[in-house]
Amino acid sequence: MATFFGEVLSVYSRAVEEEEEEEEEDEQIRREIEQKRCVEVHWLSQTDVGPLPCSELIVAAGPNATGFLSAYVLSSGGWPAVAWLSLWNERSRGSGPRDTAPAPEEPSCVLYRQKQVLICQCSCYVAEDQLFQWTEKVLGCVQTRGVRVTVLSDCSAAEYKSSDYLSGSSSAFLRCLKTDTHTHPVSCPLLERPNISAGLAAAVLSHCQVQRIPAVLYLCFSDVLEPDSLSMQAYRPAVSAVMKLDQSPGAEVLQKITRAGSLQSNLYT
Repeated sequence: MATFFGEVLSVYSRAVEEEEEEEEEDEQIRREIEQKRCVEVHWLSQTDVGPLPCSELIVAAGPNATGFLSAYVLSSGGWPAVAWLSLWNERSRGSGPRDTAPAPEEPSCVLYRQKQVLICQCSCYVAEDQLFQWTEKVLGCVQTRGVRVTVLSDCSAAEYKSSDYLSGSSSAFLRCLKTDTHTHPVSCPLLERPNISAGLAAAVLSHCQVQRIPAVLYLCFSDVLEPDSLSMQAYRPAVSAVMKLDQSPGAEVLQKITRAGSLQSNLYT
């Protein structure tokens, strides 16, 4: 810049420096958010550290899916917890961000094991940006060679699209999707077009399709969004194809599961 007397002076502007500082602050914030939203696996025993040998992996997402496994499988005993997953997002009720403390009293995502069967129960919300790493973490807990994956997922009947929809029927029903490598018989009709699967269940199935892991996704369409004994029963043929189920659980077990769901959905509690 030239002065009135012709002297050339250097011009100093803080605009560039302020922009660089803002970019560094934004980058730091992004790193902190990514770190905060990481999904971590916490093993409960030094002897049970993945990847575990496994022939069957059952993943349950949703109150009726997790409720069925709790009532008809885990309630019989003999299913020790081997690991739990911690994650944080705006809607999750699980452990806090990158929690390094011991497992909470009731983790929202737990892995149970009995012999060659591994069960993953997920009752928390997994955000869209966490789906990929959640799936990688869970599948990383097992030796995928020779494993077959079964996914149970709750869906709202209002989202089901079909020209011959089961009008007037309030009972829950199953539809399924499977990977190309899944050659075993399925327990219900395939999901008709234009219906699609989304969220956690779709992420697991997509991962299995890419990695060529035999997998089948069972979608339970129901009008009941909270644990319901009739809706839970819809999963019986799907799980029976994987493992032998015990006789029907006692009324106390079912009441405990359904009561817990009704209390969580109560506006005044």
